[in-house]
Amino acid sequence: MNRCTSHLASTFLALTAAALMAASPASAETTTTTFAPTVRHFPAAALRGELVVTTPPGITLDGKADSLSPGARIHGLNNMLVLSGALVNQTLTVNYLRESAGQVHEVWILNSEEILEKRPNTKDSWFSWGSSTATTTP
Repeated sequence: MNRCTSHLASTFLALTAAALMAASPASAETTTTTFAPTVRHFPAAALRGELVVTTPPGITLDGKADSLSPGARIHGLNNMLVLSGALVNQTLTVNYLRESAGQVHEVWILNSEEILEKRPNTKDSWFSWGSSTATTTP
């Protein structure tokens, strides 16, 4: 039983062709857009570090051996999840959170704009081991 008559088929094809032609640009002008990476918002407790996945779930974080937690999430540059096996032996600048047991649980791989952002806990100590009034004795 053929329900599509030749009249309906030709009308459908004509409408489809008209829609495709309307969607195409009329002029040959092209605009160039530059890609500017967006800056994501990270939790205040997120720490900054350099991550290298050695043998998943094994990692090194700032040169020290560490481990990903079971169910750890790694967010790529486009904020989509990335499997740790795809990152083996790559040095990545990341923001990360630890779980209550101390393992790394959530990781964000940073783009160029996010790396420039200063975080309160990056490479600077929160503590001053000297005194601001320290004087040298002769």
